[in-house]
Amino acid sequence: MKWSLNFDRCKGCGLCAEACPRKILAVREGRINKHGYCTAELTDEAACNGCALCAVMCPDCAIEIA
Repeated sequence: MKWSLNFDRCKGCGLCAEACPRKILAVREGRINKHGYCTAELTDEAACNGCALCAVMCPDCAIEIA
C-alpha cells in the first residue's frame, strides 16, 4: 500500500495525524501549499500499514491509500 497526498487540497487540519494509530503523520511547518496551508507529511513510509484511517478522517479527501 502506498500513501499519497494531494498537496494542494490539504489544509493542514491535523485530523489525519490524530487518527493514525502508528503516529507517523504530522503537519509540518515549511511545507506550504498554494493556498498558504502547512500540509500533512508521512514521517515513516515503511511503518505505514495502509489502514487508511487517515484517509477516512480527512475532510478534504486529500489522502489516498493505493
